[in-house]
Amino acid sequence: MAAPPPTCPRRLLPLSLGLFQGALLLFFAIFVTYDEPSARAEDANLVANQLYGIFPLFQDIQVMLVVGLGLLLTFLPLYGLSAIAHNFLLLNFSTQWALVLQGLLHHFHHGQVHLDLHNLLTAEFAAVTVLISVGAVLGRTSPCQLLVVATCEVPIYLASEWAIVTRLGVLDVGGTITIHVFSCYFGLGVSKALFGAARQPVHPKETPTPRSDLLSLVGTLILWVFWPSFVAVLCQPGDAQHRAILNTLLAMSASAVTTVVASSLLERDGKLSPGHLQNGSLAGGVAIGAVADMAVPPVAALALGSLSAVACVLGFRFLTPLLARKLALQDQCGIHNLHGLPGILGAAASAVAILVASEDTSGSRFSQVSPVGGNASEAVGGRWGDRGAGRQALCQAAGLAVAIGGSLLAGLLAGAALRLPCLARPPEQLCFDDSLYFNIQDQAESPGPGSTAEEEALALKERV
Repeated sequence: MAAPPPTCPRRLLPLSLGLFQGALLLFFAIFVTYDEPSARAEDANLVANQLYGIFPLFQDIQVMLVVGLGLLLTFLPLYGLSAIAHNFLLLNFSTQWALVLQGLLHHFHHGQVHLDLHNLLTAEFAAVTVLISVGAVLGRTSPCQLLVVATCEVPIYLASEWAIVTRLGVLDVGGTITIHVFSCYFGLGVSKALFGAARQPVHPKETPTPRSDLLSLVGTLILWVFWPSFVAVLCQPGDAQHRAILNTLLAMSASAVTTVVASSLLERDGKLSPGHLQNGSLAGGVAIGAVADMAVPPVAALALGSLSAVACVLGFRFLTPLLARKLALQDQCGIHNLHGLPGILGAAASAVAILVASEDTSGSRFSQVSPVGGNASEAVGGRWGDRGAGRQALCQAAGLAVAIGGSLLAGLLAGAALRLPCLARPPEQLCFDDSLYFNIQDQAESPGPGSTAEEEALALKERV
């Protein structure tokens, strides 16, 4: 029977989490407070309207991240419990870590950090980047390694987002560039540095089963339903938010239909690939984020959704095997196909949309709220039209370059840190297995009370 993993990481996980939560309690006790309620009736009504406007969308996003994304990761048949639990842990850890960093950087006034629902929402956006990135190394990393990824990625994301949105003035209300592209190439950098030049062999526990594919598809459906809230929550209320919801629904509908077409044409006998359907149906939501609130015609949203689905399916069919063969690049969940390729398409579409938009319809239609606070159009001095459509399009391209280059370099450095001996990776024979991290009692396979020690050891070996 395979030797159990070293005890150090098992003790390191509760110790590190306990110290982190204790430090966070101390930080909140000293520095964090809520905004004082306003005594003016009109201000109170404004706050109430903002709360009622944002909280339903916030709830949708919670369902997406906790339930939808968690189930999407259950395509590994013996790793579903770990995938959901680690996703839930990383979401909470990364959100709290982002609250601390964002509070100190953007909301620290007169010795206090003022907390509101908007701050919590933008902190969860930072956590999303972590949840996406770890998909590249899903099943081959320990929880301690995943926490190190989150610790490194959140501050780098905040710096990248500030540079792209605030300094460059990139328009990206749905996070196509700042979230999806950034997290994709950060995760690929982590994977490349962690596994090196050695190509990872196909593990016998990697092959999905009909049951695991079904659970993963349920996660896709949940994400598909609630995705418009993710894109529209930071839009200006009114026309921009309405337009973002419509564009997202159109793009995702087109990507769902196109995925079926592309997968059927590429697969033998015209059958569908569950992996294509699980990912390609969401590609339109990734790509549309950069142009969701822009004055683009409905046909543009449909076309972008279809193109992104084709790129995603072709990526799974041809690009992922090519990268694994030529670069020994491990991408367990195919984040490059779902987040990287559609994200690049969406960034290019935003530059094209800006160039073809007429000057007299730019204005407020292209304003957006920066995830780090404030208005992106204000950060660049008003309307992007004031700087010229051509210059704004170049800024979109520059933001894409910063997201790819910066995240890839940072991911390589973070991946190198994961090779520390105290963060020992799980043994190869125990990868993709819930029994490494959870007490699992399978009545159908567990030995009876009268079994000998040899029989118990054999049963354990079969389970692991």
